[in-house]
Amino acid sequence: MEAAVPPERALAAVREAFLAYARGEWSMPPKVYVPAYPAGDFRAMPVLGGGYAALKWVTSFPGNPARGLPTVTGLVLLSNAADGSLVAVFDAGAVTALRTGAAAVLAAETLGRSSAGPAAVIGAGVNGRAAARTFVARGREVLLWDVDEQRARAAAEELGAGVAGSREEALAADVVVTVTPGHNVLFAPGSLQAGQHVSLMGADGPGKAEIAVEELVRSHVFCDDWEQASHNGELAHAVEGGRLTREQVTELGAVLAGEADGRRGDDEITTFDSTGLAIQDLAIALAAIERRDELDLPLLEL
Repeated sequence: MEAAVPPERALAAVREAFLAYARGEWSMPPKVYVPAYPAGDFRAMPVLGGGYAALKWVTSFPGNPARGLPTVTGLVLLSNAADGSLVAVFDAGAVTALRTGAAAVLAAETLGRSSAGPAAVIGAGVNGRAAARTFVARGREVLLWDVDEQRARAAAEELGAGVAGSREEALAADVVVTVTPGHNVLFAPGSLQAGQHVSLMGADGPGKAEIAVEELVRSHVFCDDWEQASHNGELAHAVEGGRLTREQVTELGAVLAGEADGRRGDDEITTFDSTGLAIQDLAIALAAIERRDELDLPLLEL
């Protein structure tokens, strides 16, 4: 998957997916969560667009690395929308990493200040590395921080990134991407600084949060999809508490399509709540099969 879809191609594909969804050209039924808490959860994510339909069946079990297992496992099934035939099967972990990294950086470039300095990535797991790799591919200086310092240093060496001297240094960067399990709040009340942009990628399910509600609501809030984010994302806590309404939140696709404002000034604080969309998975799958002949990727013979 990494050979088929390099970071810049992933970013372009995810951008086009957001635009296609905003224009109503792609459809995406709601994500279905099958909770297996406290260990983790299963998710089913269907989508239709570009002449294809896809279904992602994926897990998120944050405690797995301690057992020597990946946090995210599963499959993405790609079918021809004209006759229903199954065209390809992809590793869901690889697809998730590519689109998560692309979405984090797309939001940062769209909503962050043009004069912003280095980007900080909090969390050096598979998806955090994908975000850092995408920033590096875009020519951005990157600082990594992780609770496991050795993991952060290994990722930085692999990707050509730097290592933040502390969590506080990383959280104070002009652009921050948080890719954690979402069990601990990183941004406490009063911690965000004028002009910062934060892509919140970890709180993608019930009970998770990387930012305090008080801090979220004092920023200009953006999300990948209102329906999904308001029920199972970072926004859910603020919505449930009556602190945030639909009118106060802008979808990233609307900004990309020129239908809504993005950042309104250099001192404005912007936050992006990413819950992960099936349209992004489909975009990565389609980008991969573009190179099936060049890379001799095997397609299903049915």
